[in-house]
Amino acid sequence: MDALRQDEALVKALRRARPDDDIAEVAARVAWNVLVEPGDAVAGALIAELGAEEALRFAFADDGGSLAYQRRSRALRDALGRWRPRASVDAVRSAVTDAEHVAATLLLPGDGLWPESLDDLGHHAPTMLWVRGDAAVLTASPRASIVGARASSTYGELLASEFAGDLAASGVVIVSGGAYGIDGAAHRAALGVGGATVALLAGGVDRAYPQGHQELLGAIARSGAVVSEVPCGTAPSKWRFLSRNRLIAALGQATVVIEAGWRSGSLNTAGHAASLGRPLGAVPGPVTSAASAGCHRLLREYDARCVTTTAEIRELWGEPVRDQSANVTDPELTRLLDALPTRSRASTQELARRSGLAPDKVTALLGLLEVESVVDRRDDGWRRISTRDRG
Repeated sequence: MDALRQDEALVKALRRARPDDDIAEVAARVAWNVLVEPGDAVAGALIAELGAEEALRFAFADDGGSLAYQRRSRALRDALGRWRPRASVDAVRSAVTDAEHVAATLLLPGDGLWPESLDDLGHHAPTMLWVRGDAAVLTASPRASIVGARASSTYGELLASEFAGDLAASGVVIVSGGAYGIDGAAHRAALGVGGATVALLAGGVDRAYPQGHQELLGAIARSGAVVSEVPCGTAPSKWRFLSRNRLIAALGQATVVIEAGWRSGSLNTAGHAASLGRPLGAVPGPVTSAASAGCHRLLREYDARCVTTTAEIRELWGEPVRDQSANVTDPELTRLLDALPTRSRASTQELARRSGLAPDKVTALLGLLEVESVVDRRDDGWRRISTRDRG
């Protein structure tokens, strides 16, 4: 700790980042963030017992008391073997200054914008978070985690877009991992309706991964939040992806898996959600599709709820749903409802083409649906109102 306090460049950087805080405590938090891999329960327990600053002093002290404790605790002894090679004031300073270069903020437990749902991870909770964008979305409610296969099908991406778009349009924060496939489709749909979305990364927030999502992650940072528990410059790795999944599960008030292979990483996220007691939903697919085998496994082995609509997803976190179109029996009305978009608008002629109904019939049915507040009309066309907007 003394070395951290004596580094003038570090102290100045910390004061710029956290001007109203105890610099020693913030420095200790960043030091732990540099020292440990995500989810290190030994570090979590030590910090919980002593506080970050005192835990750091204790772990690296050479006094007899600390050595005696090490003899009694094999876990601590092993942990010190992991931590000590990483002990570097330069690394701590770089973590702060590199974050400053990309306008990333330091979010600590106890902050007003700290997502308390992460505390459910216990000693496996992150020591801190690095955030590019608006940290307030991390505590906005409700939040739905939507994950799935990277090698997704057209079917999976269509459903991810429809579900995420409808949810985000009604104020739900979409949480995902920024990857190709289902993650990317969910993020894009949320952005497309002007909603909020959070991308939790396995590497530093300054590293766009995958590289092909550099533009997408930039857009997320401008209107939502790109978040990581590891410092800037940290490379993503298989272990960090698996560890990152626990944050996706903990941050969401429910987790929905849309397409997953039998050994998909999305099942790891689902397992974390189940262990945390978070509601878990899975979207079924064709029984012949390997891309949906993991979802079917969740339904069979993890007691996941089968979800096929956004209304069913909202029910996962206990939101009462009243779908005014649920009692529709007129086949023509059903065809028109199926043709109506929820995130964009369509003209009467376009709806006639989609539904196969005559334009005058479409006009009459739209009038009925408008009276029942199922649709709304503007100059650029008609849109089906989401269930949340209808109350």
